Amino acid sequence: MPPTPAPLTVAPTPAQHSLRRARRRESMTAWAWISPSVLIILGLSVVPVIWSLLLSFQANDLVTPSRWVGLDNYRALAADPHFSEAVRNTLVYTVLYVPLSLAGGLLLALALNRRIRLVGIYRTLIFVPFVISAAAQGVLFSFILDPEFGAANSLLSRIGVSAQGFLTDPKQALLVLVAITLWSGTGFCVVVYLAALQDVPQSLIEAARLDGAGRLHLLRHVTLPTLAPVSVFLVLWQIIQSLQVFDLVYVTTKGGPLGSTTVIVYFIWEQAFKSFTAGYGASAAYVLAVALCVAGGVMRFVSGRAARREEGAAR
Repeated sequence: MPPTPAPLTVAPTPAQHSLRRARRRESMTAWAWISPSVLIILGLSVVPVIWSLLLSFQANDLVTPSRWVGLDNYRALAADPHFSEAVRNTLVYTVLYVPLSLAGGLLLALALNRRIRLVGIYRTLIFVPFVISAAAQGVLFSFILDPEFGAANSLLSRIGVSAQGFLTDPKQALLVLVAITLWSGTGFCVVVYLAALQDVPQSLIEAARLDGAGRLHLLRHVTLPTLAPVSVFLVLWQIIQSLQVFDLVYVTTKGGPLGSTTVIVYFIWEQAFKSFTAGYGASAAYVLAVALCVAGGVMRFVSGRAARREEGAAR
């Protein structure tokens, strides 16, 4: 067989050389501009995540040298009744807060999506509590709900209702925290739902009305299916917020009374910075991180399945 000829190589032209140099300079300039941000992100997010993961396998009191203990911290968590109570309180808080905030936000958004007088003021007043910090909310409601000198019990006594313990009553404290968070967190759902309601196709609404559909049928068969992607986002957002609640608990009850409001994040803080068992607290933090990842994965699966169902129905 005749030998295979070698491939021809074409030398780059001076124009190509200058183009490559220009691209290289542009790339170096871009990296020079974004490198401070990259270093900050690595220093404040990636490095702490890796360090805390390694810490969860150690016995560390933040003072003396750490000692590798493997999975002992996680085994201790599984047998810790205080951690089980924190998980239970967090789940109760989430189960109450998430559906109530979404339902309340949707109802208020439907009411404020109409042409009524001073609607802009109403929308602003509903959203204002959301921008107030949780610490400020805690201080405010600690005064209002004080069992002896608070305005709430003063009002209840005037209408003939006996004084309540509120944040000092183990049976009421967690429910009161849920109510406080609803007061502030529902405004976010209202704003998101209001924006989504503006995108509901008017042609679908008019067609349904021509077919004789009433308000309930419009809500069930037109509005709610259109709001489904937004609802999935809000469910995930509110779950993340409820699983990470800390500021309000720290300012108002500090996990009490009798551990009735100890949530997971407060438990982590207590173990790491109050009991100085940082490795144990880090292991609890990673249990929470896994729970958040699972919640996100489930919601993504549900939203993807709903999207595929809608595409199939459209075909």
